[in-house]
Amino acid sequence: MAKNVKLGLVQMTCTANKQENLDKAIEKVKEAAAKGAQVICLQELFTSLYFCDVEDYDNFELAETIPGPSTDVLQIVAKDLGVVIIASLFEKRAQGIYHNTTAVLDADGSYLGKYRKMHIPDDPGFYEKFYFTPGDLGYKVFKTKFATIGVLICWDQWYPEAARITSLMGAEILFYPTAIGWATTQDLPTNEEQHNAWQTIQSSHAIANGVHVVGVNRVGEEAGVKFWGGSFIANPFGRLLYKGSVDNEEVHVQEVDLAKSDSYRVHWPFLRDRRIDSYQPIVKRYIDED
Repeated sequence: MAKNVKLGLVQMTCTANKQENLDKAIEKVKEAAAKGAQVICLQELFTSLYFCDVEDYDNFELAETIPGPSTDVLQIVAKDLGVVIIASLFEKRAQGIYHNTTAVLDADGSYLGKYRKMHIPDDPGFYEKFYFTPGDLGYKVFKTKFATIGVLICWDQWYPEAARITSLMGAEILFYPTAIGWATTQDLPTNEEQHNAWQTIQSSHAIANGVHVVGVNRVGEEAGVKFWGGSFIANPFGRLLYKGSVDNEEVHVQEVDLAKSDSYRVHWPFLRDRRIDSYQPIVKRYIDED
């Protein structure tokens, strides 16, 4: 029996005005809902520019509590439209403790909970360790009206352990709100190689776990980084059902059949054949003599 659900992806540019970005995101959520979307995912840190390009104490003023002002507004939108909203926000947990966090709001407007980003990068132009405390809620799944979903965030994309654990917890779809791009000084071959690696690693999570994977990335140039968009949906065999442009804002709605995961998992039974008795070394930082 089919289990169809319509997924909405919002890929957009942002400005320095937080309210302007929130208002814009709400309009695009409404646009996705008008196209039939039932579960709508916004990109990473969509209420601001990607502020982690610098280490600036003033940027902590962008943070808010979760639940808080943005989720309060989005809960009303979710209820009015009857949609699930996945909202990535800069969380102020307490004085001096901040997280990169995604809230999940159900179709009746209820707040289902949040996931705090576990893997925190620190690279030129992506100084996230300055701002974010690593997540301490563990990996999470959320039982929404339309599907049981798992949410991971950007840098989490590169870690098969995160995708595996979230899938083993019962996620039918893995969502990755993302902010990733090229340095404007890079050459085209480097750009293509990085973009292909990003898409390939996430598609591999779909294959290994027999689930749909959804990546939602921002677009636009900010402080020497061109965010490459390319939001996409991969089916449980890694085939792209949709791929966004690298330049344009887009609102896309895609229907997927979650029941197909059973067929993929039966015919290629990766979960059945896992040797969980042999995986203890994975908890080591590096497997050496010490």
